[in-house]
Amino acid sequence: MHLGRPDLQIAGLDAPLSTGGLTGRIRARVRPLRGPLLLFAVLMITVLAFEAVRGILAEVRFRDIRGAIASVETGRIALAGLFTAASYFALTFYDWFAIRTIGRDLPWRTAALASFTSYTLSNNLGFALLTGGSARLRAYGAAGLDFGDVARITVIASVTFWSGVIAVTAAALLFARTAIALGPVTIAPLVQHLIGLLLIALIATALALRSRGASAWRVGGTGVPLPRARLLAAQIGIAAIDLACASAALYVLIPGAPLALFGTFFLAYALAIVAGLVTHVPGGLGVFEATILALVPLGHAELFAALLLYRLIYYLLPLALAGALMVALEGHRLRKPLLAGLGVADAIGQALAPPLLALLVFVGGLVLLVSGALPGLHGRMSVLREIAPLPFVEASHFAASLVGTALLLVAPAVQARLRSGFHAARLLLLAGAMFSLSKGIDFEEAGVLLVVAAMLQYGRPAFYRRAGIGSAPVERWWWAAALIALALSAWAGFFAYQHIPYSDELWWDFAWRGNAPRFLRAILGATILIASWAFWRLMSAAPAASEPATLLAEVAEAAFAAAPRTDAQLAFTGDKSFLVSAAGDAFLMYRVQGRTWVTMGDPVGPPAAWPELIWELRRRCDAARGRLCLFQLSTDMLPLVVELGLQPMKYGEEAMIDLDRGFTLHGSLYKSLRHSTNKAVAAGLVFDVIPAARVSAQAQALRHVSDAWLAGKSGPEKGFSLGRFDLDYLSRFDCAVLRLEGEIVAFANIWETRNREEMSVDLMRHLPDTPYGTMDLLFTRLMQLGVERGFRRFNLGMAPLSGLQRGPLAPVWSRLGGAIYGNGERLYGFSGLRAFKGKFGPRWVPRYVALSPGISVPRALVDLAMLVGG
Repeated sequence: MHLGRPDLQIAGLDAPLSTGGLTGRIRARVRPLRGPLLLFAVLMITVLAFEAVRGILAEVRFRDIRGAIASVETGRIALAGLFTAASYFALTFYDWFAIRTIGRDLPWRTAALASFTSYTLSNNLGFALLTGGSARLRAYGAAGLDFGDVARITVIASVTFWSGVIAVTAAALLFARTAIALGPVTIAPLVQHLIGLLLIALIATALALRSRGASAWRVGGTGVPLPRARLLAAQIGIAAIDLACASAALYVLIPGAPLALFGTFFLAYALAIVAGLVTHVPGGLGVFEATILALVPLGHAELFAALLLYRLIYYLLPLALAGALMVALEGHRLRKPLLAGLGVADAIGQALAPPLLALLVFVGGLVLLVSGALPGLHGRMSVLREIAPLPFVEASHFAASLVGTALLLVAPAVQARLRSGFHAARLLLLAGAMFSLSKGIDFEEAGVLLVVAAMLQYGRPAFYRRAGIGSAPVERWWWAAALIALALSAWAGFFAYQHIPYSDELWWDFAWRGNAPRFLRAILGATILIASWAFWRLMSAAPAASEPATLLAEVAEAAFAAAPRTDAQLAFTGDKSFLVSAAGDAFLMYRVQGRTWVTMGDPVGPPAAWPELIWELRRRCDAARGRLCLFQLSTDMLPLVVELGLQPMKYGEEAMIDLDRGFTLHGSLYKSLRHSTNKAVAAGLVFDVIPAARVSAQAQALRHVSDAWLAGKSGPEKGFSLGRFDLDYLSRFDCAVLRLEGEIVAFANIWETRNREEMSVDLMRHLPDTPYGTMDLLFTRLMQLGVERGFRRFNLGMAPLSGLQRGPLAPVWSRLGGAIYGNGERLYGFSGLRAFKGKFGPRWVPRYVALSPGISVPRALVDLAMLVGG
């Protein structure tokens, strides 16, 4: 029910980032701190929320809440379960209506499976864009939708949610009979009625605008389609039903709550939902409860008891059902691969089983932590006293809290499908169940842990990655959730024992009724364990796995002999790692940026060796839980890209000049080129080629040109897909130069294939005050040189983002790239670069980027931009 708004910004991949003066430099310095600052803010908000709840419940004892929970009738709990089921059923139509709005045709069961699991995750973890959004993208990606479709579904579902909030709030205000106290402000019934009428008018206006032809909502340059008026009304209605049922699930759990108070209660409920959403606290924990307790004028003990039951029924029970469903689908797929795995449900299960299992493991740890903070039931402790010695019970209590903390920390390894994480989580769950029984005969929590262990065991084949637990990436939001879980258990203990005055002797008090001392020792052990784990992660962060950054001479010789493309020479830039074929006749160059494994161009060597290299890199990337990105591929690689299950996206076009029949400037096509080259020759420019053996002798002159050229650029030298000014690199190739009065004013190193298939250049630099037509003359002479040396074609290089379709039926990447190409001239000369190369009458050849589909696409593109942009 908690939705986030996706904010996506993609810049030109080859464009250097412009800091924009002092403001830009400040932003550049602050940007790396956004994540830690957000984490700190979330933790502080959580602490304040817990403190607010503690202040509200200052006069309430733990036994009062336990008694209030016991007083809730079974019928009320069953009714709350029915309202919860109705709410989640209504949630499935958010996505189904959104799918219909964007013109896609997926069955309701697919939308129901995707929305149920995504809302279950986001409801419990918060950070809706990262948790529910990623789950939705995984699920719909498995069903065949692309990133743009999922983004539109998310936005439309968010609009549906807020429409429902407005509609039900309007109804509650219209039927209000009592004043509402919101802190120091009191709203009279008449004012409530007027606000309700205003909200209804707002909804009616939206419906009227849609019925009169408003068909899309513009977000920047992207249009989000609006449904037809009838469908929009249905969306508002279904959202109203969802929110009414969700709030009713909590309201029926409050003993003695009058029906006349429901309007006031719903306003508080809506405000609590919004507060939990905007603060990003996982699950709104603490924030939701504090808002309800502060605004609803009912008994605090009964209200807090209802909130605890509501957390169990509306949040944790659907999570368990979603986890069981996804694990069942995944286990069935892995155990019967010939009968399963081809359907959409199996694909969704494969995508969502790991995060749901990880969350269930996390919840198991939270259960142990909170249970260790609360006093045991007196009757059960009396039975335990007859069968076990006190030291055994004390040790079991402390061990249970440590096991719970360890489960929080192991959960990311479960999400990463690490076999070590599976074994550790299974052992911890079984140990936790045993300690639950031996510390207080808590068979309820032992049952929960055993159920999670059974789910984990059924999904065992899914854990195939061989790596240590510490290799699993832990996102900031997961650390936030772990710290909030620790804070919740500490808060629960301090609340339960608030009537016991603190003294240092409590730490050493071992007694059957020593619940408070046991809590203090347990929370200290849990805190030390989390702090030690964080310190170990910080100090033992392993570097990204990679192959040696040197290429054996014999491998290079064999591979270059069969290479038809000149960009194979990028192997000598010194910034890449290499994967070599078993036969030693081919290699693949790549680099790891963040968690993205980026290859450069096609594999170098015989095409028969390409599948071996690509599949091996895919296996290594998957084992490291990385993101695979194949950059600047030719059309020859597309069949293999499809076989890998990657998503190919056109990156731009490469300009090819066919030299088979010579190269001449005759004809009207080359009129402007003839003019510019003639002007350059008349200005005194002379073309020359410096052999590779003599390039080092011209180092000073070449560096002077390079430094002057770089001084006129706003960004640093690019890398990875281009060479840098490095004499060891430049000395491997012949160098074309233009001289003016004997001095070098422009140069370009010459790339050549061994089989005379292709000639090209890499580094092209000139002085800023060179005569008109300098680069035209340089390329013209190089092509003529290519004809003399017998090459079949001359490669003028890439025109990034050119040739992309921009129509309404084009993929979202193509439309975004086309928009950047058309409007991003300030960042990078996209159209100017293509126009320059177009003067030579080239044949344009497409080049591609291939990525693993899903939520990782934007992050992979950012890593690629950082790598290519230097």
